Amino acid sequence: MSEIADATAARVADATGAADAKGRPLTQSSGLEIFVLEGIGEIVPGDDLAALILAAASTGAKDGAVSGAGAGAGAGAGAGVVAATTASSTVLRDGDILAVTSKIVSKAEGRIVPASDREQAITDETVRVVASRVHPNGVTRIVENRQGLVMAAAGVDASNTADGTVLLLPVDPDASARALCATLRAATGLRLGVIITDTAGRVWRDGQTDIAIGAAGVLVLDDLRGTTDAFGHRLAVTAAAAGDEIAGAADLVKGKTSQNPVAVVRGLARLVVADSDAVAATDIDAGTPTSASQAAEGARILQRDSAQDMFRLGSAEAHAEGYAAGFEAGLAQGQAAGFAAGLAAAHAQVDGEHPAGAHEADTQSADVPIAHEPGNEPA
Repeated sequence: MSEIADATAARVADATGAADAKGRPLTQSSGLEIFVLEGIGEIVPGDDLAALILAAASTGAKDGAVSGAGAGAGAGAGAGVVAATTASSTVLRDGDILAVTSKIVSKAEGRIVPASDREQAITDETVRVVASRVHPNGVTRIVENRQGLVMAAAGVDASNTADGTVLLLPVDPDASARALCATLRAATGLRLGVIITDTAGRVWRDGQTDIAIGAAGVLVLDDLRGTTDAFGHRLAVTAAAAGDEIAGAADLVKGKTSQNPVAVVRGLARLVVADSDAVAATDIDAGTPTSASQAAEGARILQRDSAQDMFRLGSAEAHAEGYAAGFEAGLAQGQAAGFAAGLAAAHAQVDGEHPAGAHEADTQSADVPIAHEPGNEPA
C-alpha cells in the first residue's frame, strides 16, 4: 500500500470526517475556486517575486493600494511588503496553492539571452535529443533538458519576453518553488503550496497544456493505489498527476496574453503539506518506497526515467538507431564469417598444392647427391 495514499487520506479524513473504516476518504474535493492575482506587472532581473505576489494578494490590492512592489522593485523594495503581510491582510487562505508561471521566475533569476543565441541556447540546455523534425520554418528539436524535462526546444521560449530576447527555464524549478513557498509561508503564517508551471506539448495529443515543472509544499502525485473505487475494486496503478492537473487548470484563468502570471487554486488543501510532514514517496514505475519525501522532491517526482520510458525516442530516431545497430551487428557478423571462410579456403588451397608427405619427400630429395655427366663436373 502506498504511504502517500495513506497520508493523503489521513489529511482528508481529518478535514472532512468522511472516511472508511481504514481512514481513507469517501469523497474528494467538492469544488475548486481559481482566480488570478492582478497587478503583478512586468518582471525584471532581481525582482522579489514573493513581495510582488504578496502585494497583489493584499486585501487592499483591489482598491489600488499596491505600491512600492512593482516591476523592478527588487528585493529591498519588497522587503517591507513581506514584513507587513499577515493572514488577515491577504486574500490568501490556508491550503491555497499558487500556480506561478515559470517565465516570471526566469526573468527574476536573470535567465534571459539574446534571441540571436537561441539555437545555441537550445544546444547548451540539451542533455539528450529525443526527436528532431525539419519543417518550412526550420527545425524543431524535442529534447531532454538539464532539468530532466522532455520538451520542444529544451523549454527555450521567445513568447512573453522583450523583442530580441528568449527565456531559459529556471536552473532548478523545485529550488525556486521551495524558496518562494518558504517566504510566503513565513510572511502569512498560512499553509501554502507553490507550483511553477510551464507550457508543454503531449505525446499522442495535439495542442499544449501547462505542467508542473517545480513544486513545494504540495503533493504533486495524488496516489490512490491501495484504495478502492465505488464498486470495491482495489486500485493498483492509479496515481493522478495532480501537479500537472493544477497547472493546467490554473492556465485556464491565467491565459497566455493577459499578463496574469500567478493564479490561486483553492479547494485542494488535502494536497498541501505542513512543514513537519514527511510523506514517503513511492516510485511510480518500481512501486517501492524511497527515503525522500514526495513534498521534498517537488515536481521532479513526476518525471519518468528515460530508461523506463517506452517512447524515449521519436519514431524516425528509433528506426535509425535500430537500423544502425542492426547494420553494425550484421557487418561484424559478416566480417567474422567472411574471415573464417577465407581462412578455411586458404588452408584448403595450401593443402591442395602441398599434399601430405610432399614436403617430406622434397626434403629427402635435397640430401641425394646430384649426378653429373662426364665432362660436366662443376669447376
